Amino acid sequence: MVDIATRVHNHNWKIDPIVRSLIDTDFYKLLMCQSIFRNKPDTTVAFSLINRSHSVRLADLIDEGELREQLDHVRGLSLSRGESTWLRGNTFYGKRQMFRPDFMEWFEQMRLPAYHLEKRDGQFELTFEGRWPEVMLWEIPALTVLMELRSRAVLKGMGKFELQILYARAMSRLWEKIERLRRIEGLKIADFGTRRRHGFLWQDWCVQAMQEGLGDAFTGTSNCRIAMKRDIEAIGTNAHELPMVYAALAESDAELAEAPYRVLADWHEEHDGNLRIILPDTYGTEGFLKRAPDWLSKWTGIRIDSGDPATGAEIAIRWWQERGEDPRNKLVIFSDGLDVEKIEELHARFAGRVKVSFGWGTMLTNDFRGLAGDRLAPFSLVCKAISANGRPTVKLSDNPNKAMGPADEVARYKRVFGVGDQAAQEVVV
Repeated sequence: MVDIATRVHNHNWKIDPIVRSLIDTDFYKLLMCQSIFRNKPDTTVAFSLINRSHSVRLADLIDEGELREQLDHVRGLSLSRGESTWLRGNTFYGKRQMFRPDFMEWFEQMRLPAYHLEKRDGQFELTFEGRWPEVMLWEIPALTVLMELRSRAVLKGMGKFELQILYARAMSRLWEKIERLRRIEGLKIADFGTRRRHGFLWQDWCVQAMQEGLGDAFTGTSNCRIAMKRDIEAIGTNAHELPMVYAALAESDAELAEAPYRVLADWHEEHDGNLRIILPDTYGTEGFLKRAPDWLSKWTGIRIDSGDPATGAEIAIRWWQERGEDPRNKLVIFSDGLDVEKIEELHARFAGRVKVSFGWGTMLTNDFRGLAGDRLAPFSLVCKAISANGRPTVKLSDNPNKAMGPADEVARYKRVFGVGDQAAQEVVV
């Protein structure tokens, strides 16, 4: 097993670039990329880095030259032969050749487009603009580069023994969490922690710890490179990016109201089984389900990613019951800001009522709270689509603190989607 403290102490560019591969990304990005490549290949989309935790002044911590060096490295990456073979020939969600030959031929030649970087008020303004299938693949590398550069900036002043103690305490903390999770009968949990991880080596260690500590209860990782390296399942479906861009392209309020369902109609044509998971909260879960076409109630399950998770699951259960579906046959994936206490609570409440699963993210791969004061505490950094063909994107969410977009467009979307008062919740990660 890698001695992480020693590697951190002796960081070397050739051994430890932050992003090591184009598939050092989340599986859902590749699934969505193929769908976009097929359905919306010529759409121009802009993405932007958004630091919700304003107190973490990234531009004061991270050297701009180091950031550019890492981003330029990512731009030079391409698929290796082994990675291409894995994507072309592996079985994902029980299906061989998930990625079609035309998509793979494009992906094998693809290089990430240019970026634009500025400093302003202690933050980096990092933006990407280009053809949607290409520019979307910047999201995860951009986040992992910023997150790990922040970690490296904090760790830079520590000696080897101090680093050994830091990582020993972090390992002990995670193992205590795993021991608690072991006690949950019927647990199903996956690593969703790529985007806001402490670092690549740490995420890889966390995955190995979950494999050993939880056995079959650990269902896989969202990170494609680690899934390939550790011979485990790559996990992921789709994200808010799809309805946000489809909605921005709508020519009228009527088309806007239909946009989230057009996304899933396109997805329905490509995927089945456990890839048919609804993400309903982009423009409010309750309204989305109320207006949803009947065929969506036949899908495998739903992912709860904002708002109060128990409330979201109860809304889904009522919706399935009203549509004549048995919720006990449906999968509910909880994935928003989870830690052990919330996992225990949600599993106890919903096990037996639905098939319960968890995507465990930041608090799995970046829980260094209190281990270096607050300097390594996780924070909320996202990289979102902000425009499509020159039109602004909007996200409402089930938590208004996660909403984004121009105020007039947010008001319009709330009117079109019938979103009323919402309960604001603190966004930690």
